[in-house]
Amino acid sequence: MLAARSLHWVFKIGNRKESMNFYKNILGMKVLRHEEFEKGCEAACNGPYDGKWSKTMIGYGAEDDHFVLELTYNYNISSYKTGNDLQGITIQSNEALARAKEANIPLQDMGDSKYSLLSPSGYKFILVDKPEPRDPVVSVGISVSDMDRSIKYWSGLLGMQVTQGGDSEQVLQFGQDQAKLILHKISGAVDHATAAGRIAFSIPGAELKDLESKVKEAGGKILTPYITLDTPGKAQVQVVIFADPDGQEICFVGDEGFRDLSQVDPAADDLLDEAMNKDKSDEWFKKKGRSKVNA
Repeated sequence: MLAARSLHWVFKIGNRKESMNFYKNILGMKVLRHEEFEKGCEAACNGPYDGKWSKTMIGYGAEDDHFVLELTYNYNISSYKTGNDLQGITIQSNEALARAKEANIPLQDMGDSKYSLLSPSGYKFILVDKPEPRDPVVSVGISVSDMDRSIKYWSGLLGMQVTQGGDSEQVLQFGQDQAKLILHKISGAVDHATAAGRIAFSIPGAELKDLESKVKEAGGKILTPYITLDTPGKAQVQVVIFADPDGQEICFVGDEGFRDLSQVDPAADDLLDEAMNKDKSDEWFKKKGRSKVNA
């Protein structure tokens, strides 16, 4: 159906310095881009929040050929409640596992050379004790309440290919060399809580409106109708955001504009460090006799 690419997963983070230490110095990721914003995103990239926030893209290589993470930080929020929606992001890296052990980060042995750990914000990662491939990010696992319904949505409607699985787990991809999406069947409802994440894909910009129409005609939920987002000094990007039957947010962007927007910024690390050094939000709240919000 689509010449689609898997791009990134969006996390909301609270303590930015602690989080960046985890992603950079434990997982071994690199800062690819960093941007600061004075007001909330039109497509709710930072969640349903207004006010000052930042976006940091981090991963093992350029988003053109790697699956990366988008870390959004709202200056007035200290933490987010996690639900049961994210089953974990799997990373193949014996190097990251060794660093986690050296740092005495609690690890759960899952068998089959896999170990799970939590990020400072409580998000689950699964480390595979094998040498790093070209892109160490192997898969993203999410929860679904009805496997048949979800396969009809992700494969039948969105066009992902089912590559393997059974009643309790199904693996889908847009391309053989891309990060996998793993659907995990759970009992009961999927709870996204306030830490709800978002997965992003790209397709040719000319196909976005057709995909939006297809989802609409099928009765699918559209969270953000087709919109063009402006980033000062960078490319315009067309965006549509859907929700799967369990409420999982799915962002599709126009590939051409996004390739331009997502180029690695050599100054990204410096911009992030500068922003963190200037961040006096904790001191400001303390001075006002208030605390940051636990969302």
